[in-house]
Amino acid sequence: MHLQESGQMYLETIYILTSKRSDVRSIDVCEYMGYSKPSVSRAVNLLKNGGFLLVDKDGYLTLTEEGREVAEKMYERHKVLTDLLMKLGVDEETAVEDACKMEHVISDVSFEALKKYFSEN
Repeated sequence: MHLQESGQMYLETIYILTSKRSDVRSIDVCEYMGYSKPSVSRAVNLLKNGGFLLVDKDGYLTLTEEGREVAEKMYERHKVLTDLLMKLGVDEETAVEDACKMEHVISDVSFEALKKYFSEN
């Protein structure tokens, strides 16, 4: 299943939240992202049906292996792109916003080339 940008963002959010605490529910995602309960509920169901997320009987969310891989990839891209933009002189707020957009569209090849170039220079 191909994930749209929004699905990637939900997975990344759940990944970030689970790194801060062990129990994450849909309401936590709502609060973190500023989205409505129905929007998050719909996304959670799509991610669950796509095999990216598990939801237990109490509503706690757990990333599947595939979901974790996507989330880790997006999170790494976000961090690296933010750092690269800031090294180029972009202010932090703009760098974070732009990295959030770029992380979803940049190819693996280009991302790896950027990482390599900036690690060597």
